[in-house]
Amino acid sequence: MLSLRPTKTDNVLKALRNNELDLVEHINQVEEHFKGREPQVLSFIHEEGRFDRLRREAESLVDKYPQPGDRPDLFGMVIGVKDIFHVEGFQTRAGSQIPPEVLQGNEAEFVTRLREAGALIMGKTVSTEFAYFAPGPTRNPHNLEHTPGGSSSGSAAAVGAELVPLALGTQTIGSITRPASFCGVIGYKPSFDRISKEGVIPLSQSLDHVGFFTNDLETANNGAKCLVDDWKEQETLKEKPVFGVPEGRYLEEASSEMLHHFRETLKRIQNTGYEVKSIRAMPDFEDIVERHNLIVAAEAAQNHKVWFEKYKELYHPKTAALLNRGKEIRSDMLTMALQGRETLRDHLSSLMSAEGIDLWLSPSAVGAAPKGLDSTGDPIMNLPWTHSGLPTLNIPSGKNPAGLPLGLQVAAGWYEDEKLFACSKHILAALKKENS
Repeated sequence: MLSLRPTKTDNVLKALRNNELDLVEHINQVEEHFKGREPQVLSFIHEEGRFDRLRREAESLVDKYPQPGDRPDLFGMVIGVKDIFHVEGFQTRAGSQIPPEVLQGNEAEFVTRLREAGALIMGKTVSTEFAYFAPGPTRNPHNLEHTPGGSSSGSAAAVGAELVPLALGTQTIGSITRPASFCGVIGYKPSFDRISKEGVIPLSQSLDHVGFFTNDLETANNGAKCLVDDWKEQETLKEKPVFGVPEGRYLEEASSEMLHHFRETLKRIQNTGYEVKSIRAMPDFEDIVERHNLIVAAEAAQNHKVWFEKYKELYHPKTAALLNRGKEIRSDMLTMALQGRETLRDHLSSLMSAEGIDLWLSPSAVGAAPKGLDSTGDPIMNLPWTHSGLPTLNIPSGKNPAGLPLGLQVAAGWYEDEKLFACSKHILAALKKENS
């Protein structure tokens, strides 16, 4: 029997495409694992008859593609979808108490793409309220007393618990990279607008990024090929890429434990022959943070204006505080803050060019997942990369003494997502070599 371990995802898909593994039998295997793990992790929105539906959809998919040679790349892949995405046949609740009928919309374009590629929807994954900070019930699969991060809490935990090999999420500050780090999985945040946001309830349209979680880089690469417009596969670079570390005020935000782990990870990479340069960057870090948070508040207030006026009492206090703050922000202040995105992007890109670096390396989070479920953790380490719109990956890089995952945040140049994946293969190989 084929394993559902993350290193076997390609083997499972290949077996499904070749009819070496019966799709309905595969769904039965997935159900058994789900029954044992999901009641602990609570990563999915409850659905009556989930697996009866999945079996029907699996049978329909087999009827549509009876010949193995005709089956699409993701035939039979079971995926999770964050509950701020509209999906045909599912309600969108967005972690909210607002009446669901006012939140509905047409299916997200990228969900349709995944269906057309052969994916099956396991269900909606838990989101914090409207993708901000008010947490849901989801727990960290590595320690149930700790947060999985947010706002893409359910998606990260579902992949971390091996309930699905791929789950969709969004990032407006740190909602992909941080939970990916906390849950020990790959988290991909593309360049801004490289994946369409059509069919997603917006928090801040100028900062929202659609991305996803997987358990291995190859599955992430396959997901990117499906979802990113004009994806151009880039082979591993012939020469070793050069990495840069953004030294200065920004790195001071990381905990001592995370900084120690980060520096040790850099040594592991250097020990395998890669150059890692220390580069002074983001001297205006406090200003970057201030304008990013201003944009989030102002645009969230605009997006929720009608709903908030009618259903104010149904909003979580954390979300309500954001919207009340955003209402007070003048349009000229927002315009100036928005201009700062390109300023930061140019700053980071110019440093990359001047120093001859291919990727930035930084901690994926302040530290490991905090204990407790009242907070989803601090997204500060992800904020500049979201603000600038540069593409990032979280690469699991080890665990702390308590056994909680820690991650390495890898960022490439503007719209260089393909290069991000190609260079990240080097990092994974280097870390694997050092562990061997």
